[in-house]
Amino acid sequence: MPTSSTSLPDLNGIAIAAETVTHNLSIWGLFMSADPVVKLVMIGLLFASFWSWAIIFNKAMRIKTLFSTAAQFEDSFWSGGSLDVLYERMGNRPRDPMSAVFAAAMREWKRMGTNARSSITLQERIERAMHVTVTREMDKLDRHMGFLASLGSTATFVGLFGTVWGIMNSFIAISSSQNTSLAVVAPGIAEALIATAIGLVAAIPAVVAYQKLSLELNRYANRLDSFASEFGTIISRQLEESH
Repeated sequence: MPTSSTSLPDLNGIAIAAETVTHNLSIWGLFMSADPVVKLVMIGLLFASFWSWAIIFNKAMRIKTLFSTAAQFEDSFWSGGSLDVLYERMGNRPRDPMSAVFAAAMREWKRMGTNARSSITLQERIERAMHVTVTREMDKLDRHMGFLASLGSTATFVGLFGTVWGIMNSFIAISSSQNTSLAVVAPGIAEALIATAIGLVAAIPAVVAYQKLSLELNRYANRLDSFASEFGTIISRQLEESH
């Protein structure tokens, strides 16, 4: 009987230790046992990460489509056909920014017509219309890019805040229990490290995607500017021939 009574506490200790280890290895268990502030940090970072991936995929597909439609439009524009026919076929709602730049120039040209007092004034108005259209279309394409930049620069610090908060709770638990064993300290530190990891997972793709997407958008903006300049040269030539 004495042997049996002394073995029971050891078995209970083993069971508690096993339960603690299982709890520490479970990410969901660590999340559920985390402090409300740390939970809020984790949820916010996860939501921001999902939203950033949605923006990344949307922008990547959009940019790929823009370059494809720009190539198709340039083929039609430089095919030697009538610009009036191309403008009428396009309709009132251009499908892509390059078509919108072309439509803005043609609209201004037709509005002024041959009744313009000065070809220089007409050319300036057309070039201004194209410049405004390029700026407006690029502003649309740059939408939500600021979110990626902000997430890439702040997500790590938000995760670090969760880390500091979790470690602080761990030290408070040590002070309250007067127990410095790993079982008391480990859960809070693990929760804190998860917050940091989520912050890195949210920040790194956002930074890489922002750099890549910004480069592609700059390439497309340069393509629009080049088209506007070339079209402005064509208009200038025709205006000189008509006078």
